Amino acid sequence: MGASHSYGASSLGETSSATEQSISLYNENVCTVPLEILEEIFLNLPPHQVVCHCRLVCHEWKEIADSDSLWRERCKRERYRPCDSSRIPKDWRFFYFACKKRRNLIKNPRTVDGMKEWEIVQNGGHSWKIEDVMVPHPNGARRNFVTSFGMCTKTQLIKLAREGYNASFMDQVQPDIRISDWYAPRWDCGCEYTMSVQLLNQRQEVIQSFTPKTVHFDQWNDQKWNQMTHVFQNYGPGVRFIRFTHGGKDSQFWAGWYGIRVTDSCVEICPAMDSTSPDALLQSSLRMDT
Repeated sequence: MGASHSYGASSLGETSSATEQSISLYNENVCTVPLEILEEIFLNLPPHQVVCHCRLVCHEWKEIADSDSLWRERCKRERYRPCDSSRIPKDWRFFYFACKKRRNLIKNPRTVDGMKEWEIVQNGGHSWKIEDVMVPHPNGARRNFVTSFGMCTKTQLIKLAREGYNASFMDQVQPDIRISDWYAPRWDCGCEYTMSVQLLNQRQEVIQSFTPKTVHFDQWNDQKWNQMTHVFQNYGPGVRFIRFTHGGKDSQFWAGWYGIRVTDSCVEICPAMDSTSPDALLQSSLRMDT
């Protein structure tokens, strides 16, 4: 029995040693793949696998996974470019992930689903209505929301965590938050347009807001489309929600729907060109989808 026990222990030791040697040899072979081949392999892998797995294999892989050249090439292949070509991103990896997730966070901005996703705050006059656009929209929208002779406003509350932007990302990176809204009057009736966007904390208390002056249109105007834009920057930690509100009414108290038209509203989380600490960028890359 004793001899048998001694033989078993020796076998286990030999097996363990052989396994360690195999792992060591495997790691050596993996880490000696030419860098240009590794980069091409990484370019054809899902991006989160590169960040969450490949960079953990060895020092050489980490350097490639973190390199600007890899993510700059990935941006080039997927056609992600800075809006301002004179401002080069200081971290191409973050720029890539921010671009990849970039989308309009406003639901149903062009009336496709009627009034769905919008919370009606005020429904004055003959209430909100949906109509075809009276003049072509610059972005191709075909229908718009229309206000009446009493104040009409509607709102959406964007829950950032639900959209994939968690607390650590918003607090550490503080990406730009871009706002856009399109509005137009009728040519034959005066009207007014109002809008407000608020950045809110967990308790839905206002951290920062954008509330421009009410826009007034006279009767017999050119009824062209106008765009209201704003970019929130350096707003500090704590932003968890974004509340978007807009609306208006006609100013002549005409029965029907002669008030302001609105459509194609947009709220986007965008890559900022300002410098951000490497640690914050790494954590944001790892957590973008958590």
